[in-house]
Amino acid sequence: MATVNLRIPGPTPCPEDALEAGAQQMINHRGPEFADLINRSHERLQQVFATENDVVLLTASGTGAMEAAIVNTLSPGDQVLGISIGVFGDRFCQIAEGYGIEVVKPKFDLGAAADVDVIRQALNDNPGVKAVLVTHNETSTGVTNDLGAISRVVKEFDKLLLVDAVSSLGCIPCETDAWGCDVVVTASQKGFMVPPGLAFASISPRAWEASKEAKLPRFYFDFGRHKSYFEQGQTPWTPAVSVMYSLDVTLSAMLASGMGAVHEHHASIGRRAREGVKSLGLKLFATDERYASDTVTSIHGPEGVNLGDLLKLLRTEYNTVLAAGQGPMMLGKVFRIGHMGYVSEADIDAVLDALRDALPRVGFAGAA
Repeated sequence: MATVNLRIPGPTPCPEDALEAGAQQMINHRGPEFADLINRSHERLQQVFATENDVVLLTASGTGAMEAAIVNTLSPGDQVLGISIGVFGDRFCQIAEGYGIEVVKPKFDLGAAADVDVIRQALNDNPGVKAVLVTHNETSTGVTNDLGAISRVVKEFDKLLLVDAVSSLGCIPCETDAWGCDVVVTASQKGFMVPPGLAFASISPRAWEASKEAKLPRFYFDFGRHKSYFEQGQTPWTPAVSVMYSLDVTLSAMLASGMGAVHEHHASIGRRAREGVKSLGLKLFATDERYASDTVTSIHGPEGVNLGDLLKLLRTEYNTVLAAGQGPMMLGKVFRIGHMGYVSEADIDAVLDALRDALPRVGFAGAA
């Protein structure tokens, strides 16, 4: 069977040594071996997060960590500013609304990054805002927000900053401490190059103070419980031990390369994908390429091409799996190439070769 070139925005392919590590036998998650594993993982995660803050390990998806960020810092009736530029920004807001939080949500054009001037005005107009929710990298549109610039505005107003970095951290620079991010969440199946099952959250001293006052219900995702168990070398609930074995391997590899090199690799891969797409006569969905994502490229569907047919053809005849548009406003209008984590130039070149051959077969006359 031919190898499938899985190029979606997660779960991403995993290195063979990480998969092999995950096949090891179980250990006692209340014993000394696990304590060594979680302590080692915590220290390395702090380096990837660029933080000295606590980092908790949750057995959950990235969405679970987003919920954890909400319930550990806010109370019913609180007001937040929700910075959404796509489906995952909307999800962060929806989680907050589900817990009775009032969400003020400025409007940004699809395909554009959030405008810091709009954020500043929204904070001026809504002095009761307690926290700002922002998605660093929006995979539905292929756009990366300027988190550093956003954080400076948020801190002008002395608000908590809660960051969804699920599809950025470990690939795109995210300076947790330097940018004053209070809670940053991410997950294992993206830049960390391991299977789904783990999520991580960094928690600033200010966020810990907020957690003491927060009144939203929490149990499984209670950061305080996780911190108290971590101090014993444990997690409060049964952890995804196999995924932690794999993570041990990939964190070692990432830090051996150096996070600067990891970030530059993704920047180079992102440029290669975008230039290749444009060379085929296709149009990026990102309206300003300065904010185009280095982890996923979102592409306008060519006029007259049924994207479902294109994706099916790529999957069945070219062993190339790309992602459809996500959400009702994007489905059938865009398709996406994921290039985060375990990805090489050859992987991207293979996608471009497949597109070059397949596009004319589904009615696109503009392919080079």
